Amino acid sequence: MITNLAAGVQAFTSNAFLVEGERTVLVDAGANFDVASVIRERVEALDGVVLTHTHRDHVENLPGVREAFDVNVQGFDPDHPEVDHAIDDGESLTLGDHEYRALHTPGHKDDHLCFYAADPGILFAGDLIFRNGSFGRTDLEEGDRGALIDSIDRVAEVVAADLAQLHTGHGPSVEDDAYSHIELAGQAARF
Repeated sequence: MITNLAAGVQAFTSNAFLVEGERTVLVDAGANFDVASVIRERVEALDGVVLTHTHRDHVENLPGVREAFDVNVQGFDPDHPEVDHAIDDGESLTLGDHEYRALHTPGHKDDHLCFYAADPGILFAGDLIFRNGSFGRTDLEEGDRGALIDSIDRVAEVVAADLAQLHTGHGPSVEDDAYSHIELAGQAARF
């Protein structure tokens, strides 16, 4: 089960997805709300946190999550103070009940990762791809439009056309013709 714990939050935050199952994991921690209390309402224990990237709106709630659940945080850049363990490009990791492949997808930020599980057809796209062909900002530090386009193209090549769920770093998830939103983002980023 995948739940966006930031749904309905009226403060500036990223989405924060609780992926329940064999290994209950939080994908991004969000910011400006007490995500630890929201997690506690749903589960007693948390097995870990994985980060799509380390912009403040995705990591600000980590201290509260660490304190409440004593978990390690995984991300692409082990030199970042919030990252305990590195996730390498292509690495396989369990989120909930499924194996996900980590895809290093820079362009919005150098340490950006997407997570794709082929069997159930689920993609956590972070701030790379959004609903209706929107894509991550490239005007921030480490932003690079060319790298972002390459990353979207890579995701489009790896992900199957029958993608069932696209979970984004901001805004609503997509569960209807999800792959088309990847294609639209690739087209839009070129203009």
